[in-house]
Amino acid sequence: MFFKRPATLPTATEALPGRAKPFETPPEHFVFHRPLVGPWPEGLEVAYVAMGCFWGVERIFWRLPGVYSTSVGYMAGLTPHPTYEEVCSGRTGHTEAVEIVFDPKVLPYGQLLKVFWENHDPTQGMRQGNDQGTQYRSGLYTQSEAQSAAAAASKVAYQSALSAKGMGAITTEILPAGPYYLAEAYHQQYLAKNPNGYCGIGGTGVVCPLPTGVSA
Repeated sequence: MFFKRPATLPTATEALPGRAKPFETPPEHFVFHRPLVGPWPEGLEVAYVAMGCFWGVERIFWRLPGVYSTSVGYMAGLTPHPTYEEVCSGRTGHTEAVEIVFDPKVLPYGQLLKVFWENHDPTQGMRQGNDQGTQYRSGLYTQSEAQSAAAAASKVAYQSALSAKGMGAITTEILPAGPYYLAEAYHQQYLAKNPNGYCGIGGTGVVCPLPTGVSA
């Protein structure tokens, strides 16, 4: 997990070709024993985040009240249905992303954003801690105009809090969610299957104040 990888995103001509078909996925979530893919029950929403190595990020979110399901995969890149090795090469453009299926009545999106900001360092660019490479960049991939507005407002609020502590500029990308490609089966709920496995996720210690109009 500690190899140095490319720090710039590939162009369309540099990206690997990928493949037409997805990987075979596990029949159910290892922790929740629910389907790993939708359709989801009515009333649930979906969020996508990238905060570094997706093993630890997924564990953070499956532990939250109101979360119905999670999975790990690849987002914001160019290569269809990439492998983990291809993503790590830096030639697909993807982040290591986590899909979070949640009940907004129990876990409002604003609270999910607060967990996102406080549990990694969003100022590090193309790395997270010792993990270096484009797939470790910070990202929020939104599903609606409401999510986009809340994400942007929370970024401004957290930048103010970080600046007050002498920290640098947030490098998190906020983009409309594009194709999400599930990662290979062995990555799903990895730290539930391997409790002593690697987790390089850690926050800044700075609290994220939610801006006016973003529900906690």
